[in-house]
Amino acid sequence: MHGSMPDTLFERQTLLQQLQDQPVWDLLVIGGGATGLGVALDGISRGYKTLLLEQVDYAKGTSSRSTKLVHGGVRYLAQGDVALVREALYERGLLLKNAPHLVKNQDFIIPNYEWWGGPFYTVGLKMYDLLAGKLSLGASVHLSKQETLERLRNLKSEGLKGGVLYHDGQFDDARLAINLAQTAIELGGTLLNHFEVRGLLKDVLKDAQGKIAGVVAADQETGIIYDLHAKAVVNATGIFVDDILQMDKPGGKKLVRPSQGVHIVLDKSFLPGDDALMIPKTDDGRVLFAVPWHNRVVVGTTDTPLKEYSQEPQALEEEIEFILRTAGRYLARAPKRSDALSVFAGLRPLAATEGGGEKTQEISRSHKILVSDAGLITITGGKWTTYRRMGQDTVDKAIALGKLPAAESQTAHLPIHGAQATPDRSNHLYVYGTDQPALLDLIAKHPALGEKLDDTLEFLKAEVVWAARYEMARTVEDVLARRVRVLFLDARAAIRVAPEVAALLAQELGHDAAWQQEQITAFRQVAQHYLLENQEVPVKEEV
Repeated sequence: MHGSMPDTLFERQTLLQQLQDQPVWDLLVIGGGATGLGVALDGISRGYKTLLLEQVDYAKGTSSRSTKLVHGGVRYLAQGDVALVREALYERGLLLKNAPHLVKNQDFIIPNYEWWGGPFYTVGLKMYDLLAGKLSLGASVHLSKQETLERLRNLKSEGLKGGVLYHDGQFDDARLAINLAQTAIELGGTLLNHFEVRGLLKDVLKDAQGKIAGVVAADQETGIIYDLHAKAVVNATGIFVDDILQMDKPGGKKLVRPSQGVHIVLDKSFLPGDDALMIPKTDDGRVLFAVPWHNRVVVGTTDTPLKEYSQEPQALEEEIEFILRTAGRYLARAPKRSDALSVFAGLRPLAATEGGGEKTQEISRSHKILVSDAGLITITGGKWTTYRRMGQDTVDKAIALGKLPAAESQTAHLPIHGAQATPDRSNHLYVYGTDQPALLDLIAKHPALGEKLDDTLEFLKAEVVWAARYEMARTVEDVLARRVRVLFLDARAAIRVAPEVAALLAQELGHDAAWQQEQITAFRQVAQHYLLENQEVPVKEEV
């Protein structure tokens, strides 16, 4: 596989054995989303013995549900948060170098329908370009009405004055998370998904209150409980950070106020061509994006403060209406409910404000690191683009606290698993980067794996086997949501192919027919959240 890498490197048995072999870890990370993976990889890059535990799967939560942008955040610039934008643009440049198979330079066009729009956005975006410095992806330029319509072929032409083109990054979020996990394992880290932290270990010898000395965790597959000791424990659980904080100090004040962002996925015909559309002003004060992604179009997002939250957040009716209505104002052929291939909702783990009266889109997206009295390190806030910097800052904090010996972060120029220049993205297998030849080799050895999972989809059976063997996929949902992104691209097709995926996984992982049936049922329940009922909502008759 990878040069001299043993084929068993990513096998669960191999990783579980490492739990037995390591009595005390230097760094133990709870949470396998962008932030936790960033912390773990940073720790490993400095030579610390590192363990990461994820209760469900890598990027199961917020980290698989982004707008698929690697960006400085044009709207944070409008809010005057120059420091955040500068940091994010720097990180965007590094990601483009370190994971060029998944991150690409994407052209965005802002259409303008007011005479002042052109100059206004051109000036703002020049500032954006300047902040990117030598990591700029290209200068922003003004487009004529004609050029704008040629590039965005489904755009409304009536009243259009022109457009502004700028550059930002675009990526596949869950695939990057999987590749980060693989990179960490290749560098000697131990990462386990479907492994739930149920409590914290405290060392009462050091002081009466007890200092954090590790975690109690359960392997969700076997039910075996482990006591895992560590010098530094990091809570990087995103919207669930408060659950871990409660284990440390029951009754403590809540740290996170989740805000929901919803996206609708449409057929490519709604935005033909390669350019993304950015709508700078909407009713709720956010920007709306329509971005080409895996030969479909992702449209979003919303910003809805939530009191309750769960593993599978649900798009609210008003959010769907808002996206369709706003897109319909700009697209000549407006999308309808029945056009939605998939709908996904993600929760931003925004740091709760003092007093709590602020609008969620104004709560800063920069990250915060907190240390409890018992020494639990919690990282919250932030965004995908800055995951690496968040990891570095968190490990620096552990060093500053005297929990780890000093060592320099090595992640700024560390290539991520699969990294290779990827100019041609016409074949969907490009996301595998340097793994692609080995995947094709698998098909050559077993030609049946070269068949498609479904006639309407590009994805192959071989990708399911690959996901189980080398990408730590354990369930049908792991495969269809986060390895092969069918659930996010076409939820109905995902439901159709679930039995086929269950059969391939069962064969690969040694499960029986009963397991397959459980998996299909569980997946269908999850997939319901990604469907919109096709019919228009009936209007109640007045009596």
